[in-house]
Amino acid sequence: MTKPLPRLLLLLVLAALPIWVCADPILSHDLTVELDPASGALQASDQLTLPADTRMLTFSLHAGLAPRVEDGAARLERIGAQGHIQRWQLQPDGDGPITMRWGGTIRHGLEEVGDGMGRARTQSIGSIDPDSVLLDGWTAWYPVVDGHLNRFQLDVGLPKGWLALSQGAGPDVDTDPTSPERSRVRWREDQPQDEIYLIAGTFTLYQRPTAVAEAQAWLRQPDPALAERYLPVTAEYLKRYSDLIGPYPYAKFALVENTWESGYGMPSFTLLGPRVLRLPFILHTSYPHEILHNWWGNGVYIDYAGGNWSEGLTAYLADHLNAEIDGRGPEYRRGQLRAYADYVRDGKDFPIRAFRGRHGDASQAVGYGKTLMVFHMLRERLGDAVFVDALRRFYADNRFKAVGFDALQTAFEQAAGHDLDSFFHDWTERTGAPELALSDVSAFEDGDGWHVRGIVAQVQQGDPYPLQVPVVVHASAGDPLRLQVPLDGRSATFETRLPGPPVRVAVDPEFDTFRALAPGESPVSLSRLFGAEQGVIVLPSQDLEPLRQGWRALADAWARGQDGWEVVADDTIDQLPPDRAIWLLGWHNRFLGRLLDSANGRFGLAPAGRALLIDDDSFVDISPVLTTAIDGQPIGFVATDFPAAIPGLARKLPHYGKYGWLTFTGTTPDNQAKGEWPPGESTLVHWIGDRRHIAPLPERPTLIQARP
Repeated sequence: MTKPLPRLLLLLVLAALPIWVCADPILSHDLTVELDPASGALQASDQLTLPADTRMLTFSLHAGLAPRVEDGAARLERIGAQGHIQRWQLQPDGDGPITMRWGGTIRHGLEEVGDGMGRARTQSIGSIDPDSVLLDGWTAWYPVVDGHLNRFQLDVGLPKGWLALSQGAGPDVDTDPTSPERSRVRWREDQPQDEIYLIAGTFTLYQRPTAVAEAQAWLRQPDPALAERYLPVTAEYLKRYSDLIGPYPYAKFALVENTWESGYGMPSFTLLGPRVLRLPFILHTSYPHEILHNWWGNGVYIDYAGGNWSEGLTAYLADHLNAEIDGRGPEYRRGQLRAYADYVRDGKDFPIRAFRGRHGDASQAVGYGKTLMVFHMLRERLGDAVFVDALRRFYADNRFKAVGFDALQTAFEQAAGHDLDSFFHDWTERTGAPELALSDVSAFEDGDGWHVRGIVAQVQQGDPYPLQVPVVVHASAGDPLRLQVPLDGRSATFETRLPGPPVRVAVDPEFDTFRALAPGESPVSLSRLFGAEQGVIVLPSQDLEPLRQGWRALADAWARGQDGWEVVADDTIDQLPPDRAIWLLGWHNRFLGRLLDSANGRFGLAPAGRALLIDDDSFVDISPVLTTAIDGQPIGFVATDFPAAIPGLARKLPHYGKYGWLTFTGTTPDNQAKGEWPPGESTLVHWIGDRRHIAPLPERPTLIQARP
């Protein structure tokens, strides 16, 4: 274990941090906690300094903790209970601090929550267990007061060899002077917090100073190589977002290994599962997303009544920005549009202002995907410099305040210098997506050049949205020309001149607009199947018994909670229903020929050799996953020879939504290869004359290049 920072250095770090003014009332806590992981118990005291002129305070505390006033003039009364929470009313008599004491047991098991077809996540109210402790505001292990923020000092006593983690600066670790078998760990956070966290376990702690804040890695077992993967990346992203948005608001950022698979972003740390944090791609996908939440969500808080803007903005500046830097921005945006099309069916759509949190694929497609596309359209409309200025204003004006979309609108209007009410109203309060059409394209030679004209229209049934639609015109030579067509009404005409003959006109070819994908733009993928409202999972009746049992368990897991899906054996039906999604399971499924009839040269499948051919690549002795479509009906296929591989396939496949085909090996199973089917011709593209090679679109600057 690396040595903790000296206490004096911690205090100097705290003193160097800016203290931002917060309009919300603030409670100051001086908490002393004793943890007994073996029994699940804690004993705690809290010297509370209340906001001035407080005459009554209502707070929540975990049931069974039996609070009492130990010092200071105040009356305490229990006023109600709900679930694991009890409600208390504190009436101070005077303005001095009040010390309360409480104690009891907190131990809740893990709960699996459905998160869409075939997907589930694990969560806990909070628990003190023999191997770990996780307590937060929802646990109510301390007095939680609605509408108040918290500053705190935290002194935790726990068994020797254990460490405790919270937000803020720390840890300051000493041997307990009253017991050599126990340690004391101290934390302090002077910035206003919406809740107080307490994590504990037998961690190995790795620390490294950076130019922004200290980088830390808390691992359940010593692993210096793993820590070394994360510490420099932490420094990289802390600097990126500090430069782009504004000063990082905390003294440290810590990677913390959880005991179960999770991906939580807390103030100044993230809690990742043991398998998740060891995946190599997490370093530049989920990890920067959680770091950025310290600006959006844990730096500027969310007023949920005004809409959860944080997830979409974080996804845009983390996941999308990394894709943009890698040259995959258009591909990433197309994926968000496809997720919306595949998962957000009738009855599942809602305005992004109504988004509170992710509870399935449909809510993620709206709250993350659609919201990030709205931010992208703002950027395209205002330009990179104005967009970045608006973000910096929003952060500077709202640090440690709870705000909704109205505060974002104010920041963007101030940066742009004009009204954006129509844009924000339509994109945050309406449901649905515009549908675009291209028509009446004409081109003719005129003097010393060529004249190109066409019409872009919104053809959805509802009212038009405020749009600025890119139109790209390719000429026979030279770089393509990119136009921005204002389309706040039903249709708009565009026209331009070219020095040479035009070859191609394309509307929104880089998917810069939130819209319904046009025919040809969205080839079939796993998300089409997992997002379908109705479907049939067809079991193979002729497989060996261990495989039949595995397929039945997979089908039951995928169909659970999906009212429109049913599970049938292939010997109980004469033909596949033509009006719903289909999953075919197993090499011996009697309807496998139906899948092969739809290949159209895209793939070849040899069941006898357990082989798959994609283009010029051949995969042998694998567990294949394929998707195809027949007259728009999505059909999926998964097979394996290993019964032990089926639970892993059931768990993993719903997370590969954008892919059209995959191969897995072994019983784990391990992904060997994956790919997307190539898109077809979009109805938003018009060719003029002979088709030929066209010049690629020039690279566009990223937001990193646009920062002040």
